[in-house]
Amino acid sequence: MAKKKILIAVTTYPLPSRSYDELVCTAGFLEDGTWIRIYPVPLSFLNQVKKDTGFKKYTWVELDVRERTIAEDFRPESYKPLNYDIKIINTLKTDNFWQERKEICLKNIYTNKSKLLEDSRAPKNVSLATFKPTKITDFVVEEDEKEWKDEWKEIRKQTDLFAEIDTDPEKLIPKVPYKFYYVFEDDEGVTSKLMIEDWEIFQLYFNCLRDNNNNKEVAILKVREKYFDVFTKENDIYLFLGTTMQWHRRRANNPFVIIGVFYPKIKTQLSLF
Repeated sequence: MAKKKILIAVTTYPLPSRSYDELVCTAGFLEDGTWIRIYPVPLSFLNQVKKDTGFKKYTWVELDVRERTIAEDFRPESYKPLNYDIKIINTLKTDNFWQERKEICLKNIYTNKSKLLEDSRAPKNVSLATFKPTKITDFVVEEDEKEWKDEWKEIRKQTDLFAEIDTDPEKLIPKVPYKFYYVFEDDEGVTSKLMIEDWEIFQLYFNCLRDNNNNKEVAILKVREKYFDVFTKENDIYLFLGTTMQWHRRRANNPFVIIGVFYPKIKTQLSLF
């Protein structure tokens, strides 16, 4: 048993599971700035922690975990919770352009796509990374299936994603009918188009949908406005990347997706005085 201090920085959108309730891929940093993936984490557990403690991202926690075996998950950053007796320590502030967060999250940064893909292969098998794009050139929205697959509906029916956990247990978490992508360049001008699976962008979509009379077109425009129009002009963007085990194991050309966006405000010359 190993108790680790972890800065939670990523929670992806939940997916139904046969063995648990909806599962959330949770990842973060150890004190030395190295990545750690914690899986599985049930959605109901995160909901309960949030309800009891006001838990947010960029919070230091202590949790008993063990390294997953190669048979379970060959990716070296992957750990399994031994229990869910989580200890909340403190949440890092956003003062001084996220300085406290930068000191942990930006210790190891990739800027080159080829280097990252090289390290993702054996023997390193890097599966979590902080990536600094040279330029974000586009934000793409593509239509996706409007409903969960029938087999997933039968796997598990859980509460609404943003509701209290004691609401109607027969209500499945909502399906987002869109896929979101960033198109960006690395330090050699090589272009990538990666899907964004961060919980935060899907929550933003649902919030915009609610605030605009369920108008999907307006909601999509509002999401694009924040993630492209605002972020690329006002924020210093870093991308948290992670592989999906299925495509990493198959050695896909690029097994990474965007699991989080790190977006402190850009330091202006004026701010130095």
